[in-house]
Amino acid sequence: MRNLNNVPKVILESKSIGHPINFKWTKKKIDELLDPLEGNEDFENTLMQINHKASVGLAAALLEWIYWRFTGYTQHFLDTQKRIEALWCSINNREQTLPLLFDTDLDLPATGSVNGALWIALMNVRMIDVRYRKGSYFLQTELIGLILLARHITPKKKKFDIWFNEVLTKLILQYPCQYRAQDLDETDEAVYDSSHEPAISREFFFDAEFVCSAEASETALHNFIDNLDLKANPFLNFSRKAS
Repeated sequence: MRNLNNVPKVILESKSIGHPINFKWTKKKIDELLDPLEGNEDFENTLMQINHKASVGLAAALLEWIYWRFTGYTQHFLDTQKRIEALWCSINNREQTLPLLFDTDLDLPATGSVNGALWIALMNVRMIDVRYRKGSYFLQTELIGLILLARHITPKKKKFDIWFNEVLTKLILQYPCQYRAQDLDETDEAVYDSSHEPAISREFFFDAEFVCSAEASETALHNFIDNLDLKANPFLNFSRKAS
């Protein structure tokens, strides 16, 4: 799975690619996705059990679900692809990626089921990237909206549910959070350094035959990055040396 031209099997099985845009897109649904923390406290506590690099990897995987769902339906296809690539690169070394800026004026075009859903997805990813760069101890909470959105637009939701539950279980076991949520300062001013956390790769999420280990994950992640056109991605800056 060395680049995003390879469609994950589970996404194919979910019938996401080429399926009619027939999911509900109402004001109520938009409001739920824009303010996902209410009513999802247990979900939030579960997500706080995984570490930061795993959270960014999960964000990249979820954005890929959304990316394939809207293939052929939006002009933002390539831009979304570049953001997914940048998320994986930031796991390897966030100093060689640039902020995933998106709609800095917060001009929400949420009325359209395609561009509105994509706007919410990319804004969620932007906030995950912001918190990751800042070292926020509350990074994981930003994932909720992205998860709910990816599931909502997926035609075969049972496929998504099985995939997501298996992934989350494995993440908690293999990429556990290094601090306890109940010990955190809610002002969100403290800074967490995630540079010591182990790498995670796209294969962890999408390759059923992948045997996860620190060495295998590092190799797979580097293989993915080595197959990117680094100069064609505006969110990458590999001229910067690793710190």
